[in-house]
Amino acid sequence: MSASPGLFDEALGLADASWRPVLRRGLKAVAAADPAYLPTLAADHFLPTRGRIFAAFAQPLDAVRYVLVGEGPYPREESATGVCFMDGAVTELWSPSGLSKPVNRATSLRNFMKMLMVADGLLMPDATVGTAVADVAHRALAADSTFIRTLPELQRQLHAHGFLLLNAALVFRPSVPPVREAKAWRPFLEAVLEALASRAGHAPPTLVLWGKIAGWLDGLAAVAEFPRAVAEHPYNLSFINNREMQALFAPMHLLRAG
Repeated sequence: MSASPGLFDEALGLADASWRPVLRRGLKAVAAADPAYLPTLAADHFLPTRGRIFAAFAQPLDAVRYVLVGEGPYPREESATGVCFMDGAVTELWSPSGLSKPVNRATSLRNFMKMLMVADGLLMPDATVGTAVADVAHRALAADSTFIRTLPELQRQLHAHGFLLLNAALVFRPSVPPVREAKAWRPFLEAVLEALASRAGHAPPTLVLWGKIAGWLDGLAAVAEFPRAVAEHPYNLSFINNREMQALFAPMHLLRAG
């Protein structure tokens, strides 16, 4: 008998087959810690919709080299995709005046983009607004540009480098504080991290933790052997000039196509 409501069992269909046994163990761990949590959640309205709660696990288990953990889904239905920081309301990254309006509205994504530009030498750390960003956008939009232009391209770039894009809380509900939601999902994330730590022939992935809620994972026994890169949440302007994040992402050149 399943330890979770059918709604969540069905949602496993969006996960790669390599993950499904792990995710089922994670759901059983959530149910063991709080038997009422999953049935209550299934009866409530939550984000992401359309069965995308496990969409991040489309990245195959053995492909994971980095686990990027944010706090929770965007609190808007069109934005919450089940994949950390991938805002479903954003398509185009650039506009003639700089970053596109949807990117600028998504504060965390905007600051992540600017951090990538600094890391790639496209912006100076003390000049990350106005004409400096517009100059990069003009290069990105040029006919002979080698830059990526859309958020789905950025997601593919991250996947190609082995990123699993998770949230500490897999769901958002206006009536439940994100901290409480994340606490309920902690046993699930422990199962995920234990599976990553025990892969035969694979080194532990680097755990990239953004924000205080994600930072809770730093103390779990399952990640004792994981390399870590910890930063403030990207909605903070200081994230743009976080040197540890710049050092991590600079070699990847994520804004460059191919």
